[in-house]
Amino acid sequence: MGRIPQNFIDELIARADIVEIIGARVPLKKAGREYKACCPFHDEKTPSFSVSPDKQFYHCFGCGKHGTVLGFLMDYDHMAFPEAVEELATRLGLEIPREITAGSGAARRSDEPLYELMARVAAFYAQCRAREARARDYLAQRGLTAETIERFAIGYAPNSWNEVLRRFGASDADRQRLADAGLIVERERGPPQGSERHYDRFRDRIMFPIRDARGRVLGFGGRIIDAGEPKYLNSPETVLFHKGRELYGIYETRRSRPSLTRVVVVEGYMDVVRLHQAGVDYALATLGTATTPEHFRRIFRLVPAVVFAF
Repeated sequence: MGRIPQNFIDELIARADIVEIIGARVPLKKAGREYKACCPFHDEKTPSFSVSPDKQFYHCFGCGKHGTVLGFLMDYDHMAFPEAVEELATRLGLEIPREITAGSGAARRSDEPLYELMARVAAFYAQCRAREARARDYLAQRGLTAETIERFAIGYAPNSWNEVLRRFGASDADRQRLADAGLIVERERGPPQGSERHYDRFRDRIMFPIRDARGRVLGFGGRIIDAGEPKYLNSPETVLFHKGRELYGIYETRRSRPSLTRVVVVEGYMDVVRLHQAGVDYALATLGTATTPEHFRRIFRLVPAVVFAF
């Protein structure tokens, strides 16, 4: 992937409405040509946080936090720089250009069709969960409320070899996207071409969409309802999903806690879901894997304090 040109970053900052973006997260009050608020980055009773639409800049005279709209998204929404650029570009309807370097190869392929496919499949799994009595009973036995189930978009993969393939894989190009997203598996033996070469990866499982900080579905974790192995099945490594760096619950945590001071890191999907339901709405999971250096980097970019509860 090539580098984002500096002139595009400058254009993003210039075109963004910093007051609108910050005002959607912090209650601003107009004060002359600027806007004031109590700082979202430290506790205070007297407003010392200032936003200047003329300068496209924010500054807190109390704690010293300051920067552009990109810096605010990184600090307040706990985004990495590329995520903040993507968020702002999407908001402004701009395509992010990439400088092609010797190591970046050809122009970057857009992953948007895969994100759209994952969202559609997640919605399909949610519909299946609403219709399947066994799935509803299982979630009720685990003590989950309807609100929690909706909040985490928990679904159900039907007990069929090819339901996802049949619904979303009409053409060769569609089937290739399903394979790229890790939703179907190629048979070791079978017809040389066509839909019969593949089958659904997830079958008869409770489905947990794994979302990034922006709410985009990257992959899935599937929990078998009855006895069987493997008990949990994750999406494979794809261009969207990298198990060693993703944190389950990051989207839900950011929605409930815009200003985080700590997180609790647990092992699995159901641990996160039940903790959020119990009021510990700052729980994350490392998808059942050993915590990697990338996990540590991402977590400590979010918060200064972490509690591990395995």
